[in-house]
Amino acid sequence: MTTQPSADHSLAREFVQFAVEAGVLRFGEFKTKAGRLSPYFFNAGLFDDGAKLKRLGEFYARRLAASGIAFDMLFGPAYKGITLAATIAIALAEQGRSVPFSYNRKEAKDHGEGGVVVGAPLRGRTVIVDDVITDGASKRESVELLRREGAEPVAVLIALDRKERGGAGDNLSARSAVEDFERDFGLPVVAIATVADLLDYLATDAHPSLAAHAGAVARYRDRYGV
Repeated sequence: MTTQPSADHSLAREFVQFAVEAGVLRFGEFKTKAGRLSPYFFNAGLFDDGAKLKRLGEFYARRLAASGIAFDMLFGPAYKGITLAATIAIALAEQGRSVPFSYNRKEAKDHGEGGVVVGAPLRGRTVIVDDVITDGASKRESVELLRREGAEPVAVLIALDRKERGGAGDNLSARSAVEDFERDFGLPVVAIATVADLLDYLATDAHPSLAAHAGAVARYRDRYGV
């Protein structure tokens, strides 16, 4: 398995270090949604104070700028995407660009303004923002919602791409959830960092106590990665 680090490698490495120091990226033994025992776990819900959120938004904004993707607004799928869209919009404003954002409710509101979309009207070139893509379901729903409302989804922006195949046992899919999404919708998925960046960090910059996890992460990647 020869997965390469991200093209924007310095930003990715900086982000991995930040996620580790914030306690968001952890090592040990964790059961994934697919029932696998993973040697690492990324929990974006632990970006749980103002200082962490501010830096997180800055990383997203920097990665989005580096992607070169032209966009008019942000959309955050409920629930984690709501906070992310807001903090990225703030980071972009601090860089001198005020970008509208909106998000959806899980259930339509039948009073007040009603509907499922909150915030700026959905229109123009829209970037969907979230923490990861696991099975792609919420992002698929977001694409359908945006198109139904008349907006044009142009990309999905996430924090970490595990580059992991779906399936169970020896019956693994040929592609990752990210690759399936890109194929099905013709939209790029832009990640701040990938599992390759994580391995690079463990091999070069990590404290010895963390570097000891590199072997387990590499074996997991070799078994399940694309």
